[in-house]
Amino acid sequence: QVQLVESGGGLVQAGGSLRLSCAASGRTFSRSVMGWFRQAPGKEREFVAEISASGLRTYYVDSVKGRFTISRDNAKNTVYLQMNSLKPEDTAVYYCAADDSNRPIGISTKPTLYDYWGQGTQVTVSS
Repeated sequence: QVQLVESGGGLVQAGGSLRLSCAASGRTFSRSVMGWFRQAPGKEREFVAEISASGLRTYYVDSVKGRFTISRDNAKNTVYLQMNSLKPEDTAVYYCAADDSNRPIGISTKPTLYDYWGQGTQVTVSS
């Protein structure tokens, strides 16, 4: 069982930066693929980024490439999402997710691949 708690969301002006953190409990974090998703009002949950268990491989949705960076610290059981050059269309609730399967990343980005989810943190980007 893995529990995930996100933090770091808030209100920022367009062009600004935020760093989201996701603290995980449980023994399987270092063997889990970790991902970030987001959901805007009235829209489906959208994949943002994922990172392999080792941290050596990452994968991003095209709309955030070059602006967002996912990373992890397995010693701290924490995954991060550094978000730069934020745009109003990045406004959403951001969710951290864990997948115990240690699968290859970047092949499928379906939310159903993930076993555990955090409660979400709100990110609002003003224009």
